[in-house]
Amino acid sequence: MMLGEAAPPVGAVETLTASPFGFQLLGGELPLFDPYGWNPDLGLDQAIELLGYRCRGTTHKTAADALAGLESALAAGPVLVGPVDMGLLAHQPGSDRAAGADHFVVALASGEGSIRFHDPQGLRRPYCPLRSSSTRGAPSRSATSRRTPSSCATDFERVSCISTQEALNASLDLARNWALSRDELPVPPGTLGGRAAYEQFADQLLTVSPGILDLLSHFSIPVGARRRGDAAMCFEATGSSDLAERFAEQAATLGSLQYAAVLGDGATLVRGCRRLGELHDDLIAALAKMT
Repeated sequence: MMLGEAAPPVGAVETLTASPFGFQLLGGELPLFDPYGWNPDLGLDQAIELLGYRCRGTTHKTAADALAGLESALAAGPVLVGPVDMGLLAHQPGSDRAAGADHFVVALASGEGSIRFHDPQGLRRPYCPLRSSSTRGAPSRSATSRRTPSSCATDFERVSCISTQEALNASLDLARNWALSRDELPVPPGTLGGRAAYEQFADQLLTVSPGILDLLSHFSIPVGARRRGDAAMCFEATGSSDLAERFAEQAATLGSLQYAAVLGDGATLVRGCRRLGELHDDLIAALAKMT
C-alpha cells in the first residue's frame, strides 16, 4: 500500500521479510512460525532494503506522543503504522483486549476526532474510521516487536530499480542465516529456534493451555501456513523449484493442523509439529545448496 504501482505482490513482500524461514518458541512457550530472533520490524527493514527502497521511521515513547506524531505526519501523506496489537484495533468485531498479534495498517487522514486508515486484515477493510481516543491503546508493544509503543514509517523512496526476482535471489543468504537460528539476536530468556523449538513445543502440546491453542488457531497456524504458501509460489516463479517444494510441504503440513488446534487434538498437533521440525532441516539443506 505504501509502495504504490511499483509494489511487488504482497506474498513477495512477506517472503522478503524472511518470516517463512523458521519457527521460534518465544520465552519457551509462545509459538510463532517465524525465525528465531525475527520480528516484524527487522523483517520490514530487510524487505524494504532488498526491494531498493528507503523510508523514514519514527518511534514514539508514549501513546499520546504516537497519536500526535501520526496526526502531524499525515499532513504529508499516508503513514505506515505498526506493529500494533491487533486485539486493540476497536474497528474489528470482538477486538476488546490485547491479543499479542502484530499488525500493520496504513493511516490516510485524521480529523474530527478520528483516524481513517486501510486495514489489510482478513477480507480487507478500506477507509476504516477509528476514534482517536481508541487508538491510544492500540500502539502497544506486542510479544514480537522491539519498538514501543508505536512506530511510523513515511517518505518511502525508490533508490534502486530492483525486480522482485532479483530481490528474492538476493534474499537467500539472509534467509539461510535466519533459518539457522543465529545466537547473537536478542530474544527473551528460554527462547528456542528451529528444530529444537519444534521438538520442545511438541513435548508441551499434550498439556498446552487453552490460550496457546487459541493463539495457534487464530493467528500462528494460519499466518505461518499462508506465508509458507506465498514463499512456495515466489520461489517457483524464480525457478527455485527445490526450495518451492520445501515450502509447499511445510505450508500443507502446517495448514492441516488448523482443525486439530480448534479441537484441541494434542496427538495430531504433536505429530505435525515433529514433522515440521524435520521439514525445517530439509529447508536448511536446500538453502545450503543455493547459497
